[in-house]
Amino acid sequence: MEELIFSLHSWPRAILHVDGDAFFTSCEEAIHPELRGRAIVTGGERGIVACASYAAKKLGVKRGLSLAEARKICPDLIVMPSDYETYSLFSRRIFHILRRFTPQVEEYSIDEAFADITGMRRALSNSYEGIAGRIKGEIGRELGITVSVGLSVTKVLAKVASKYCKPDGLTLIPGRAIAFFLRDLPVEGVWGIGPATTQYLRKMGIRTALEFARLPEETVRRRFTKPGVEIWHELRGGSLYPVTEEEKSGYASISKGKTFFPPRADKAYLFAHLLRNCESACLKARHYRLSPRRIVAILKKQNFAVLAGEVRLLRPSSYPLELTGLLRELFDHLYDTRDLYRATEVVLLDLAPAVPVQSSLFEDPLKVEKMGKLYGAVDFLADRHGKHVLHLGGSHPIEIYGRGRRGHPTVREETRFYGETKRGHLGLPILHVKA
Repeated sequence: MEELIFSLHSWPRAILHVDGDAFFTSCEEAIHPELRGRAIVTGGERGIVACASYAAKKLGVKRGLSLAEARKICPDLIVMPSDYETYSLFSRRIFHILRRFTPQVEEYSIDEAFADITGMRRALSNSYEGIAGRIKGEIGRELGITVSVGLSVTKVLAKVASKYCKPDGLTLIPGRAIAFFLRDLPVEGVWGIGPATTQYLRKMGIRTALEFARLPEETVRRRFTKPGVEIWHELRGGSLYPVTEEEKSGYASISKGKTFFPPRADKAYLFAHLLRNCESACLKARHYRLSPRRIVAILKKQNFAVLAGEVRLLRPSSYPLELTGLLRELFDHLYDTRDLYRATEVVLLDLAPAVPVQSSLFEDPLKVEKMGKLYGAVDFLADRHGKHVLHLGGSHPIEIYGRGRRGHPTVREETRFYGETKRGHLGLPILHVKA
């Protein structure tokens, strides 16, 4: 009778989670039918495996491996550059298919989405299981890819369900079956429970999700923070996380990086990339009206070692011109003339809503006002003519020596239909079929 501690009602809510199966390589298989079932990976432009097909995974190729290591494991491995433009088109199609069945769709990531289908049985003349099966079938039929679908009474349990049977799975966890699915699930396999919480739970003698869900509410409230209490409720069938339809309007952090080939030691060129990373990150921050309080600069060596430095700003700012001096100090501290570098990255942290910039006691008010107007013009030109049409002089070596690449560009990048520009492409993938 252990299931009765969760829910006597099988479907108080019906939350669906759709998770793409090896999404990037599945998209490649859909547009390159001859690759189906082959060991393929994407990430050729980065030098590491971004996504591995299930055929490659069976051989031991995993995400994050260097391509050299991956080729040692599988000499016949097919390496492809990541075609994010095409992957985003497949992603949008998945979301559109979901919205045929319910308007409550949350675009969680490029290959994941939640949908609330509560109360849709009568409207769609089908059971919740039947609706989930139809959604899965239409995605497979129209896009030529497989997804794993989980259906349960909360978002956390729907996530558990979608991971239960991959790839190409459809798993239901009604209220009466919650205990069965949580019985052997490690706590670290629960969405929202990270390494620190996992270690804390283990010190309490708790190793499975069922053991966590069975804790008394008083104990949970006393020993865990708000997120832990909410996950405990969700595991017990109490829906606290709504499926939100709004587009993402904020970020906890923003990062922009660039991998280039061949690896370089040129100081001016490396700093140019770091500065361009900063311009891209700040452009995104200004778009969402955010300003960082901390900034991190990262250099990645040829041997994949990572060097990072961080600085706290005197006041929040998303204007690269104000951050250049700080970036230069971080860069000079990290850079070593004896090393070769393969990538740079900038991370903006402690993002806060942007407010009209107030000058400090030691700043010229007119200078602060001009800075705001300057970047208002920069953003206008970027929106009209493309990102980096106007850029800082320190990043200009990129325009002279090139951006640097690893691997070959995608076919879609090299192909322009009538009316397309380098940055403005139509929402059309290129399918490769034998005529």
